[in-house]
Amino acid sequence: MSVDVEDYFQVWAFSNIISRKSWDGFELRVGEMTRRCLDLFDSQNTKATFFTLGWVAERDAALIREIVSRGHELASHGYDHTKVNQQTREEFHKDAARTKSLLEDISGAQVTGYRAAGFSIDQTTPWAYEVLAQIGYKYSSSMHPIAHDHYGDAAGEQSPYQPLKQAHFVEAPVATVDFLGRRLSCAGGGWFRASPFPVSDFLVKRAADTLDGPVIFYFHPWEIDPGQPRFDKASAKSKLRHYMNLDRMEGKLRKLLGRYEWGRVDNALASYQ
Repeated sequence: MSVDVEDYFQVWAFSNIISRKSWDGFELRVGEMTRRCLDLFDSQNTKATFFTLGWVAERDAALIREIVSRGHELASHGYDHTKVNQQTREEFHKDAARTKSLLEDISGAQVTGYRAAGFSIDQTTPWAYEVLAQIGYKYSSSMHPIAHDHYGDAAGEQSPYQPLKQAHFVEAPVATVDFLGRRLSCAGGGWFRASPFPVSDFLVKRAADTLDGPVIFYFHPWEIDPGQPRFDKASAKSKLRHYMNLDRMEGKLRKLLGRYEWGRVDNALASYQ
């Protein structure tokens, strides 16, 4: 189980209408919503991995320490949600190293996991895993192997693998299944919000039965926040993706957490490293 810790105004659906320079002008809701996630996990006796933006960590250090003190894994989501494939190798190295150091300094815990913004490690960034290994990360969960207009490779690996010959570094894709000749996501996020729960439940169970490795699920704190401010200038497609079924998400998550045994990503990958 994993959570991408970012706020409602930092998502890629709105990146064309909201600049990073304006972020400090928005109401911060990520702290409150992430603590709701922590409470939800406590109620279901679940531990998870929190892939966290460095930008958020700088503004709510107490949240970062609380994630760790409550038994969860703290991991990196990069500093400010810039996609890897929109950075040079040098820019990416600086971003990933800065965020790792920042999270570790605040929390006192070692940070070994990384998730790229927008699942943006792809064929155009063959150097990304090497950079992460050089910095000291042990694994990435930055691949969503499906066909999508923003990310993904429908022919990509579905189970954890080692992309580097020189280092024991693991890429652990989020969960997908092949069904009736199609590859379908059961990884969470908007896919989970849009689908009836029985469909999601069926796909997660199928993934558990067929994948050679853990079923990695993700969501965002803003997805359990139906009261968040709305951006009317966003496109109809972006608004549909972002706002669909926010009022139902927490209840569906609670049901999913009760159906399966979930844990931290680092623990799930221990045998691969």
